[in-house]
Amino acid sequence: METVTYKELKRLAKANQKPIKRLAVVGDCATQQLAVALSGESMRRDFPLAVYDADYDQLEALLLDGDSELYAFHPDYILIVCCTQKLQLRFEDTPLSERETFAERELERFCGLWTRIAANSSAKIIMFDFPEPDDSVFGSFGYRTPISFAYQCRKLNMLLGEAMAREYPNACPAALSRIQRQLGSSEFADARMWYLAKMSMQTETLPYAAELVLDIVLATQGRIKKCVITDLDNTLWGGVIGDDGIDGIQLGELGTGPAFNALQRYLKALRERGILLAVCSKNHEETAKEPFLHHPDMVLRMEDIAIFVANWENKAQNIRYIQETLNIGMDSLVFLDDNPFERNLVKGLLPEVTVPELPEDPALVPEFLEGLHLFEAAGYSDEDSGRTAQYRAEANRRAVQSTYADYEAYLTALEMRAAIMPFDSFHYARIAQLTQRSNQFNLRTIRYTESEIEALAANPMYVTRYMTLSDRFGDHGLISVVILKKQEDAMFIDTWLMSCRVLRRGVEQCLFDAIVALTLEQGYTRLRAEYLPTAKNKMVEHFYDECGMTPIGDGQYELDCTGYPMHQTKITQEI
Repeated sequence: METVTYKELKRLAKANQKPIKRLAVVGDCATQQLAVALSGESMRRDFPLAVYDADYDQLEALLLDGDSELYAFHPDYILIVCCTQKLQLRFEDTPLSERETFAERELERFCGLWTRIAANSSAKIIMFDFPEPDDSVFGSFGYRTPISFAYQCRKLNMLLGEAMAREYPNACPAALSRIQRQLGSSEFADARMWYLAKMSMQTETLPYAAELVLDIVLATQGRIKKCVITDLDNTLWGGVIGDDGIDGIQLGELGTGPAFNALQRYLKALRERGILLAVCSKNHEETAKEPFLHHPDMVLRMEDIAIFVANWENKAQNIRYIQETLNIGMDSLVFLDDNPFERNLVKGLLPEVTVPELPEDPALVPEFLEGLHLFEAAGYSDEDSGRTAQYRAEANRRAVQSTYADYEAYLTALEMRAAIMPFDSFHYARIAQLTQRSNQFNLRTIRYTESEIEALAANPMYVTRYMTLSDRFGDHGLISVVILKKQEDAMFIDTWLMSCRVLRRGVEQCLFDAIVALTLEQGYTRLRAEYLPTAKNKMVEHFYDECGMTPIGDGQYELDCTGYPMHQTKITQEI
């Protein structure tokens, strides 16, 4: 999706659509035009936001007062917009003897504000970082002397990120400095607009800032890219493997090889972060795999690819196969191909797939893709790096399944082992990530941050469980999350979500049995549940009916747990 003008966003902001979420904007500079851009960008992304724009420079006044109009707005997100210009003024007013610790004091100030927000609201915090200025006082030496503003600004950005990661998982940085690098300092801000109107960014910069914020908001709502599907010839390497042979394609230092290696390194980094990689190539499979197996300059190897499709079918058909095999949404796919014909085919037949218009010069492709900012993350856990192996193991399971006469025999042969455990600090990040990523098997689609998960785990009014699953092919990792809330006369299923790749193996029944058992253990006989429909969870529309619960209207269900017959599954529970 290309960036549009502020004028276009201003027009879109006037659209009368019911908001999905609420965003409050507060800072130490003028934010009125940014608020308009955010509203317009939310309309453009089909995720309308109600936007509250705080008065100028009311940061402490609104955030420290629990009865302020900002908290009365009940925001789902609070965007903190503090500018480098004001930061520099505070630095210049600091005595020379105290400037070495300026960043630490500013960090303490912001941590205090984040703490007050957490005490008064469940809103997720998004905070712009501070674009670094050129140091005209010390020049390049400014980046090595602690008494320069450039040094302290860079240090503060690092400290803010560390504090968010360590102590404030409900806070997320928004890299405004990335936009400054992309546009250049002179295009990013105009000193005249700062002095006249206290605007820290030019009007033309606001659409980029709004895009950045919406990327983060949508990532926390599960609207993320999960897989890159790539062509091979003249996309991952120069030349045609079928014609040029493994010795003739351009990789490494040969011809345009360095550019293709740069793209492969970028894709490898995405894979290590948890983005799946798939291949979709018109080629003979054995020929197409040869560079992955034998070329010394290939960065990507077969173990990096979750699913490899090389045949002579049309690519839209093969992408459908990849999507169905991975069991992820079509809108979570990105397709890379150097051929305009193939790109247009996929765009026409699969409009939900993101298909970038790659530059013809391969040297420009890596930077072009990085500039699209397609892969905003809402979080990261250790399991992300192993996601490709999990999906490759799933492909092996499907291949073996076809060798069994019946499905029950196949399930028995899997030798499935499960653990159902209370939430613990080791898994908080992964649990929060699942609530933000899971869309299809998600009965209520409530998104939680890591700090909210931690709070739920400590709250005696909630019973929390996660489930891990493994079998003889490998470890699925943490695949399901259940949050039960104690009500006066019943236990309520606040959240139940599960990875779709383990469906129809008895996992659903095993977990529902556990939920019933937990309900009885807590002294309740009645279990209540709710199905809230979304655009993506229709697959579980009748799930509670299938579990034997009684519908009582408006998506509500009840079950009398006394005498409930437990299921017989092929899953061994480990304690």
